Amino acid sequence: MSELMDIIKGRRSIRKYQDKEVPEELLQQVLESVRWSPSWANTQCWEVIVVKDPATQTKLQETLSRTNPARNAMVEAPLVIVLCGKLKISGHYNQQESTRLGDWFMFDLGLATQNLCLTAYNAGLGTVIVGSFDHKQAAGILGVPEEGYELVAMIPLGFPAKDSPVTKRREITEFVHYGMF
Repeated sequence: MSELMDIIKGRRSIRKYQDKEVPEELLQQVLESVRWSPSWANTQCWEVIVVKDPATQTKLQETLSRTNPARNAMVEAPLVIVLCGKLKISGHYNQQESTRLGDWFMFDLGLATQNLCLTAYNAGLGTVIVGSFDHKQAAGILGVPEEGYELVAMIPLGFPAKDSPVTKRREITEFVHYGMF
């Protein structure tokens, strides 16, 4: 198996972190992987906020429900990376939606998120992608403009305190169709 496939298969959602700072060099590697993510017509519609302030992390934690399994990770991780998307550029030509699916910012941010998480794992760091929270409240805490941008995901980042188990995956024969659905 290739080294890349080992990284893809090894990455897990990490919800418990060591009390250890992320070196700036590793953070920059993770951010560089976002920079080189593919995007619609190279629009690079992402905006990234790096949150290291514990008080701000606590405020962001409050945007998650009490039952969200990533709730504690928001304050245990030494930092949280917040991904926002600039609207109406990805999937658009001449300021018009150019696909049936409309704005592609979520697709582009998904690619950036995958790059971020795989790079973090390869550097010995853990991540968990948090998508269930009060987006409007989190955007307000971080000063994300109300018009033209959407706060999409928050990703705690740090050194894992423990390994997460492998989760069951569907067999290829269960989801691949040849020729037609």
